[in-house]
Amino acid sequence: MQKETSPNPSDQPLSLSVHDLPDVTTQGELIERQGGRWMVWLVLLVCAAPVILSYLTYYVIRPEAKSVHGELIEPMRALPDVKVLQADGGELNLMDLKGQWLLISVDSGACDKACQERLYIQRQLIVSLGKEQDRVEWVWLIRDQRAIPNEIKPGLAQARVLRVSQEVLDAWLSREVSKAGVQSEALEDYFYLVDPMGQLMERFKAGADKASATGVKKDLERLLRASSSWDKAGR
Repeated sequence: MQKETSPNPSDQPLSLSVHDLPDVTTQGELIERQGGRWMVWLVLLVCAAPVILSYLTYYVIRPEAKSVHGELIEPMRALPDVKVLQADGGELNLMDLKGQWLLISVDSGACDKACQERLYIQRQLIVSLGKEQDRVEWVWLIRDQRAIPNEIKPGLAQARVLRVSQEVLDAWLSREVSKAGVQSEALEDYFYLVDPMGQLMERFKAGADKASATGVKKDLERLLRASSSWDKAGR
């Protein structure tokens, strides 16, 4: 008769039970981990601070006292969601212009002498920005179907020329109307500024004198300087 032997523990099947591993993390290691997380958040906050500050300054606080050369638009208005005709006959949605500062003027396609002077000033304002000029697009909105004079076409090579209906322009740019129901000022009297978010935010008297142009230039430089941390040239 064979003697029964007790089973060897090593011959037992492996257990599939899950057991908690002993926690060997010391209090010092926990503190070190928490400190590392706070350091990551601190670095992210420092990197984002310029962007946050510039947005707060011009989209929340917007100090009106400093905009002495232009008139802030309250409330700001988004680019209209409408298709318009380009100079080459192709279509473009105005909302596609978002992503860059826009300096806009409005006039008839016939463009008389006063219109040509305003276009010249508009172009010179952008050129005068020097290395920052690539952040601002020159936009001319034509409010009718009249033909552009051939003699001014070469000078418009750098401009974005679009034909937009008078109804769209009136609704967006809000030409003021007197109590008697008479148009008190024309859209042509102003340059309009749209920010990279596509918001109409400011307008400037389109005067032909040097003082007016200098004032507009100062406002443009201030806005470009304040947004330099988050806005770059191009779309």
